Amino acid sequence: MTDAPAPTPARQEPSARREHAPTGILVRTPYPLATIAIALGTVIVITIVGFVLGDVDFGLAHALNTLHTGPLGAVTTAVYHVISPAPAIGITIVVTGVLWAVQRDVRPAAAFAGTVAITWVPSDLVKELVHRPRPDTSLLPYPFATQPDPSYPSGHTVFILAIVIALTWVLRDTRWHTLAVTLGTVVVVVVVLSLTIDAVHYPTDVVASVVWALAVAPAARLVWVDWAMPRIPLLRGPSRTARH
Repeated sequence: MTDAPAPTPARQEPSARREHAPTGILVRTPYPLATIAIALGTVIVITIVGFVLGDVDFGLAHALNTLHTGPLGAVTTAVYHVISPAPAIGITIVVTGVLWAVQRDVRPAAAFAGTVAITWVPSDLVKELVHRPRPDTSLLPYPFATQPDPSYPSGHTVFILAIVIALTWVLRDTRWHTLAVTLGTVVVVVVVLSLTIDAVHYPTDVVASVVWALAVAPAARLVWVDWAMPRIPLLRGPSRTARH
C-alpha cells in the first residue's frame, strides 16, 4: 500500500489576491530611494534659494496687490482666512473623518492625514530658518494685515497642495479621481492667486511652495504609509496571505 499524497495548501484565487491588494494611497512607492532623494534635494535647494531672494519680486507683488479691491479683494481675503493654520487643521480632521466613514477603513484616512501633515509641517521649519520678511505693507496699495511670521515658503500653499495631492491619491482607483484632480487644480489656482493678490506672500514664496509640495508629498507618503503604518498594529492592514 502506498502512502496517500500529502495535502498541498490551497492556491489563492486571483480574485482573492486582488481583494487584498493595496489600492489608492496605499499602493507602495515603486522607487523609494529616488523619491527620498528628490525630496531632500528639493528641500535643500528651496532653502538655499530662500536666503538670497530678498525682495527681488516686490514689484510683481505690488502689481498683483492693485487687484485687491472690491468683490475680488473680499474673496481673496476670505480664502486666506479659511486656510489659515487653525481652520486648516480642522479641514484635515473633517476630511479624514469623512474618508474613514465612507471607506469604512481607517488606513486610507490615516494615510491621507499623515501625508498631509508630513508634507506641510516641515515647511514651517524652513520658514523659520530662512526668515524672509513678508512684503512691506507700507508700500502696498491695498495692505492686508497678516501674521508677523516669516514669508518663505507659503504654508497656506503647501497645505492646500498637500491636501489635494493626498486626496487624489486616496481616490485614484475610484470614479471620483478625475473630478478630484479637476476641482483640486481649480482650488490650488484660486489659493495661489488669492495669496499673491493679497500680497501676504511674494510670488516666489508661492512658487517655492508649489515645488515643495510636489516633491515632498511623495516622500511623505512613502515614509508614513510604506514604512511607518505597517509597524502600527491598528494601521497594518490584512495579512498578505488569504486564508480559506
